[in-house]
Amino acid sequence: MKSMDPIPYGRQDISEEDIEAVVSTLKADFLTQGPKVQEFEEAFANYVGSKYAVAVNNATSGLHLAVLSLGLKKGDRIITTPITFAASANCARYVGAEVWFADIDPETYLLSLDNTRKLLESKPKGFFKGIIPVDFAGLPVDVEAFRELADEFGLWIVEDACHAPGGYFIDSSGKRQMCGNSNYSDVCVFSFHPVKHIACGEGGMVTTNDEEIYNKLSLLRTHGITKDRMEEDHGGWFYEMQQLGFNYRLTDIQSALGITQLRKNPVGVHKRNQIAERYKEAFEGKIKYQKVPQNSYNAHHLFVIEVEDRKGLYDYLRQHNIFAQIHYIPVHKLPYYNRIGYSDADLSNAETYYSRCISLPMYPTLEEKEQEFVIEKVLDFCDE
Repeated sequence: MKSMDPIPYGRQDISEEDIEAVVSTLKADFLTQGPKVQEFEEAFANYVGSKYAVAVNNATSGLHLAVLSLGLKKGDRIITTPITFAASANCARYVGAEVWFADIDPETYLLSLDNTRKLLESKPKGFFKGIIPVDFAGLPVDVEAFRELADEFGLWIVEDACHAPGGYFIDSSGKRQMCGNSNYSDVCVFSFHPVKHIACGEGGMVTTNDEEIYNKLSLLRTHGITKDRMEEDHGGWFYEMQQLGFNYRLTDIQSALGITQLRKNPVGVHKRNQIAERYKEAFEGKIKYQKVPQNSYNAHHLFVIEVEDRKGLYDYLRQHNIFAQIHYIPVHKLPYYNRIGYSDADLSNAETYYSRCISLPMYPTLEEKEQEFVIEKVLDFCDE
């Protein structure tokens, strides 16, 4: 095939329905703190199967609120994966806690349960406060197994499900567990960045089944200000700031877009899996790609492969207008974490993965002829 128009690794899908929903909200009485936020929260909680959902301005804010709601503080320690966006670790640093990394599974690219256990067993009980596993590339973490481990060591779990709305795994009793339903985690966090499944421009959602945590999240999201459960009440205008909170609110404009985007997500995830199957058929036995356990349904935010000459393939694809991406530079290798002493951690699986990984175009509107072009160029390069 000849060269095509630019093909990005990810792309939002904005329909006329989405545009009409936003325009309708712009013409309504509330642009923020109005009814669309609650409507979005209720629809999202229903979709993933959680009791509560709290909309926030982005997933990083959601992660920050999650660890605050669980009482994480200066001097505490958490465990997360080095193969994730920096926010999964940074949320702990925002409150002065330490971040410790456990290595990944070299086949699934997820935080390794065995390596997490080894790290926990290397320290006395109480040394760590929680675990932040990540549903990397859309592949669900087996949160049930992590829950058993967390309970053994007295830890909470924040599931970073930013890549995985619509993904699920089958638990030991044969039940489908949707990413973010909080049946095995304490809190879950999602992202609505444009390249994610649900595009709000910016935005995020925090889900939980714990009413106390939900109340903390709701209070901290809006400056710590409330008109409920007040110590005093001087009239209809009165409110109290009960804690030092933040302005992490999502607008009604973004929520209106999120509602229509959410409706399309089941179809979008299905299309992503069809795209993934075509990649797998083309690469089977030739190029390594992320392994999906039999009990998991991957939401496929990304389709990641591993090649020996990753830089060469990256440059070659760009020469042909294919804008693949790298996910991710290991967090412990970033300059900030280098300076605070994580660069010498033994995370060989993560570092080997990073030296070889590249994310190919993956989004519901990727046309079959575009994908064929991507596959052709990957195989051309790897066969040279």
